[in-house]
Amino acid sequence: MAKQQRVKDKTRETGSTTVVRFSDGEAVNALVEEFIGRTGARGEVTQVKAKILAGRNKGKSMRRNVKGPVKIGDLLTLRETEIEARRIRGSNERRT
Repeated sequence: MAKQQRVKDKTRETGSTTVVRFSDGEAVNALVEEFIGRTGARGEVTQVKAKILAGRNKGKSMRRNVKGPVKIGDLLTLRETEIEARRIRGSNERRT
């Protein structure tokens, strides 16, 4: 007989409706500081280092993926600032 798997049913656990928000609901601007590389199946996404200009993570520099044309000095409008993009494998980014 196969071993029974224990899986939590999340529908039962939500007795009270609690909404978890990553940010306060407002969009935040970020300034593109440097290019890290190209990613995506066809290289259509650019990974950049962006500095957050407002909000809870103001001043934090983080890695983000950007689709479309982008250059250093551009402003990005981010819906959330907690999740950072994964490192590109094989990139020559220096570690700090």
